[in-house]
Amino acid sequence: MSMSDNPYQSPASSGQATGVKSGLREDLRKVAVYQKAIMVCILVYLLGVIGQFFVPAPFVPVLLLVVIPVLLAGAVFVFLLAIKVYDAPLGVVIGILALIPCVGLIVLLVVNGTATNILRANGHSVGLLGATLSEFN
Repeated sequence: MSMSDNPYQSPASSGQATGVKSGLREDLRKVAVYQKAIMVCILVYLLGVIGQFFVPAPFVPVLLLVVIPVLLAGAVFVFLLAIKVYDAPLGVVIGILALIPCVGLIVLLVVNGTATNILRANGHSVGLLGATLSEFN
């Protein structure tokens, strides 16, 4: 059995990446990092929304203090990911849309889905919290 027959082998670096605007493998790693950050933001955002129904009323503003920075971070990572995949003006529009509370969650999910498709098209496996970053070394 040769090394190419190993199903657990990391994808070989060909120097070209599909789906990334620049076509560089280095940008593909950035897409994986930004996607992982977006997935963490989605998780914290959902926990904050669900948590508001389970915490006493005086603590709801504390949840808001946690969710607002996560929403801002999500918008930043969506923007960073969008400019790697799309053009800069579209990245700005997507980043602004990510700041709108309910629309922002949908934008996070759509951009996350795009990143997942790009990573899979380049031979990387994507799990619950994104691709394994050690595949990119």
